[in-house]
Amino acid sequence: MDQKVDMTRSPAQVPAAEASPRAAKLGLPRSVSLSTKLLLLTGLFVMLAEVLIFVPSVANFRLNWLNDRLTAAQLASLAAEASPNGDVPQMLRNELLRTAQVKAVALKRNDQRQLILNADMPVAIDASFDLSMPGGSTSGLLGRLDAIWDAVEVLFGSGTRMFRIVGRPSIGAGDIIEIVLPEAPLKAAMLGFGLNILLLSIIISVITAALVYLSLNTLLVRPIMRVADNMLHFSNQPEDASRIIVPTGRGDEIGTAERELAHMQTELSLLLHQKSRLAALGLAVSKINHDLRNMLASAQLLSDRLADSEDPTVQRFAPKLIASLDRAIAFCNDTLRFGRAEEAAPRRDQMLLLPLVTEVADNLGLPREDIVAWRADMDAALRVDADRDQLYRVLSNLTRNAVQAIESGGADVKGSVSVIARRIERNVEITVSDDGPGFPPRAREHLFQAFQGSTRRGGTGLGLAIAFELIAAHGGTMRLLDTPQGTTFEIRIPDRAAG
Repeated sequence: MDQKVDMTRSPAQVPAAEASPRAAKLGLPRSVSLSTKLLLLTGLFVMLAEVLIFVPSVANFRLNWLNDRLTAAQLASLAAEASPNGDVPQMLRNELLRTAQVKAVALKRNDQRQLILNADMPVAIDASFDLSMPGGSTSGLLGRLDAIWDAVEVLFGSGTRMFRIVGRPSIGAGDIIEIVLPEAPLKAAMLGFGLNILLLSIIISVITAALVYLSLNTLLVRPIMRVADNMLHFSNQPEDASRIIVPTGRGDEIGTAERELAHMQTELSLLLHQKSRLAALGLAVSKINHDLRNMLASAQLLSDRLADSEDPTVQRFAPKLIASLDRAIAFCNDTLRFGRAEEAAPRRDQMLLLPLVTEVADNLGLPREDIVAWRADMDAALRVDADRDQLYRVLSNLTRNAVQAIESGGADVKGSVSVIARRIERNVEITVSDDGPGFPPRAREHLFQAFQGSTRRGGTGLGLAIAFELIAAHGGTMRLLDTPQGTTFEIRIPDRAAG
């Protein structure tokens, strides 16, 4: 059962399921969509950025928390020193230590260290950190890395260690202040801060990823998917002009890609239409070829009988009639040759050019009195190295086109056709000129392309295409010269290399 494609949908609306069979035929694996990849990568990169921000933030939080403990311990030491005779009651001492979340406080004044507050039970110090240096312990890159590593150790540590922290009093209570505190409160505070930062990071990541995804999906992914879907949709039926992508008019690279794709699809569609017309033409010509050859064969038999006539007029025109019929039969046999990969290789020979040009003019009835003048300007001894039949076809096509161009101007219009030839070293240069209306710009763009280079209504442009191909087979060139009036074609045919 044939599948039907809904022509009312735009290429961007064609579901991916319709394109998947083609991918399956090519053996391509089915993967996640570009939008999904974009969303996942955006979320991953935003989370990575948050992690890179999170670790230094936790390290700074640890340093700030320790500095707060130093400040709280300093306030506790001032309260203890305010007691009469420096005797701090046990209950007040425990309350000061609990409020400051430390186990002991010591001050250093005038190079003398004094223990202000301490717990009843002695404690063992597991690690010491000096915050008394200018800028703390985070000065320089190594200091920052050390602070980050210390923070990581606290986060993933057991929480049972005891720290000794050294810092400078903030209100001039001494030169140095030292405190002893447990790791557990620091770890708990850091975990609480980390969870808050994590929650905030997730929210920021989701919002940022959504905004970035929506922006990129709108600006890049959806237009790219539209182009990709259109390419698959167009490839299913490239001759359907309705499947050609319609550019959105964007001025960026995607807009350029859309315009170039539309141009390419248009050219491809026209080329396929041209190939279809060529195929149809070949089929039609092959059907009439047999009957046409039979008609020409009958005419050839009649012309052979005319050759036996003794009438002077018949004797004068019979050879030309027989030659024309022979050439017509040969052309009929080679009608489909243009549809093949290439023309037959030319059978080249050094021959006089003037008799061939004169034969072309006689067969076209040139000159035509008071309508088309004729001029053949070349040395009678000029020889050209070419296939006589193929060069006759070339000159006949060009001369016939020139006559038709002059006659297209109306019954009162007169003109002239000229063929000029000369030898330039090892090349023979032939120009076929007329003073007709000339080639319009549109025809110049597709000059030697079949069905596109014709200038008269109903023309196919095959004559110029065949002439160009035949001259190229001789290793020569054929081009249209820029002239102020009329049309001039220049042909150059090189001699064959010696040996």
